Amino acid sequence: MKSITINGSQRESVGKVATKALRNAGKVPCVLYGGDNPLHFSAEELSFSKLVYTPNAHTVVIALEDGSTHNAILQDIQFHPVSDKILHIDFYRLFEDKEITMDIPVSITGKAPGVMAGGVLRLNKRKLKVKALPKNLPDYIKADISGLEIGNKLYVTALQNDNYKLLHPDNTVVCQVRISRAAMKAAQEAAKAEKEAGKKK
Repeated sequence: MKSITINGSQRESVGKVATKALRNAGKVPCVLYGGDNPLHFSAEELSFSKLVYTPNAHTVVIALEDGSTHNAILQDIQFHPVSDKILHIDFYRLFEDKEITMDIPVSITGKAPGVMAGGVLRLNKRKLKVKALPKNLPDYIKADISGLEIGNKLYVTALQNDNYKLLHPDNTVVCQVRISRAAMKAAQEAAKAEKEAGKKK
């Protein structure tokens, strides 16, 4: 999985006054959990744009001023209800021998015969919850739709992989090909016309 480096400074003071001063300076207060003690640090708000405003999943390398680096994933993020500015971010430390849970985007591949026949592809799950060791986390989960006819569904069981575990019930639908409204309306009108023609005979 691709990684993004965040350059940060460790925070000594974590009170409300210090936190407000950080935000006023264009920085985001952050906490790294998962170690012996939570690590408080801050980083420029702009440095989070590639991590937050993207559909892709990334791991994070937190590089602090003292030269230390910490591998992590984004766990939680708080936005201001009006301005949408980032108020606070929680990270969770990665350990090579410990499995973690993460939402991974679904990538559609192939062409569905049902779509070419006039159906509409509906993506029910844009992301799937995955459990894996950090080294086995995929950038995305490939969903091959080349076998889907109109009315067919692609279930999560078709996307299982030895490197990671999908944390969804087996009957979870990832995507499906449905008949389009136009095709449905045409079929209804054809059936109605046929019925009326039958009455006239």
